[in-house]
Amino acid sequence: MVFFSASIRLQGAGNNLPELRVQLAAAEKADDEAAVVELGRRILEITPNDSGLWEKRARKQLNLKDYDRCDATLNLWEKAVRPRPAVIEDLRGDVAYERDGFKEAEPHWRAFIAAKPRPNEAVGTYAKLADACVAQLRWAENLDYRTRIVGLKNTAANRVGRATALLRLHRFDEAYADINKANALDPSDATVKEWLPQFERLTNFLPRLKELEAEIAKSPNDLAPLLDQARIFTLADRPLLALEDSQKAMKLQPASMRARIQTAEAFLDTNNADEAAKLQVSKKLTRADNDKHVSEAALRELGATDALLLKNPTNGEALIRRAKVLHDLNQFVLALADAQAALAANDKSAEAHSAIAQNLDELGRKKEAVAEARTATELDPNDWLKWFFRGRLEKERADFSAAIESQTRSLALHESTYALDERADCERRLGKIKEAAADIFRLRQVKP
Repeated sequence: MVFFSASIRLQGAGNNLPELRVQLAAAEKADDEAAVVELGRRILEITPNDSGLWEKRARKQLNLKDYDRCDATLNLWEKAVRPRPAVIEDLRGDVAYERDGFKEAEPHWRAFIAAKPRPNEAVGTYAKLADACVAQLRWAENLDYRTRIVGLKNTAANRVGRATALLRLHRFDEAYADINKANALDPSDATVKEWLPQFERLTNFLPRLKELEAEIAKSPNDLAPLLDQARIFTLADRPLLALEDSQKAMKLQPASMRARIQTAEAFLDTNNADEAAKLQVSKKLTRADNDKHVSEAALRELGATDALLLKNPTNGEALIRRAKVLHDLNQFVLALADAQAALAANDKSAEAHSAIAQNLDELGRKKEAVAEARTATELDPNDWLKWFFRGRLEKERADFSAAIESQTRSLALHESTYALDERADCERRLGKIKEAAADIFRLRQVKP
């Protein structure tokens, strides 16, 4: 590939227009964008009415991300050529998009369309306007633009674009009609190959989706069908559709933990952990090995406890149940908040103290966790699991004597291999070899 230095570009050319055009053609062939820009400038000084060259120069500057000079080129072009070429507005939109995004670019693109450009030119700008609508969640306008594109250029890829727009509006039958037409037009098209399997994956869910659409239309303020629909979209690997439904559910019921978890899962599925974190949901969200999604059982339990808490926000039992689900989902901040709310409702609740201890432990607040675990055993001294957990926390803080005592209390209530193992380890650390050997012997009897 040949690249042109400034000296080579200017050598022997001067203001020789034919020679400059020869060098320009060579620069274009070599894909030397900087050379095209410079040679274009020299030629335009001689022939300032060449709109094609003005456009070429502006596009090369845009490619080079030289937005200030591109702006300057557009201004000069606008003054040099009459009537004013409409494509200048399209290029101004492109520059505005690169600098400030869709909001600033859209008025320029609309102005270009209003000038009634040729169909092939209009298709590209309609596509940019459609993308602007997607970025701003303006789904009906997105569909309108995609429909115009198909009307101007009925290709397989453009049909797929409209199919996805219809899918976002849950117009399933029309969406499938378009994707099937796209496949019939050109099954080898890369866009068809990308999207057809995704539509096929959703096919098995369509009957239930249509049922849920009817339920949502009948009861728009009911969370259950919205979240069930979001769940289907998650299972069908359509996280943006799942996100939309989940966010609607959250707006209807901000306190719904099921809606929060499903919304966060959709954010995580779209690689947006920061938005999930704003909901206090960690990216360590527990998901099933088989489908990589939050389990159906966990979501159902969250929904059930949400319903109980909607009726009575101080229902301690429901708060503890929900905290347990959240703990199992590795959402310790949210679980801790529920456990603390349960304790506020009943400061004598051993279950609340125990749940607080477990989540403080996971959050690395060990000293506070031990204190809560001890309170839990004082309030409920007949639960072997609470003693076992207390002993484990005491062991982590190297309080081996206290840990041995706690595991002994646990074993007196229920002989478990876990407590025997923990106690034996603590005994070894204190040099109580005989006692540790006895526990290990018993452990082998219980669990060969």
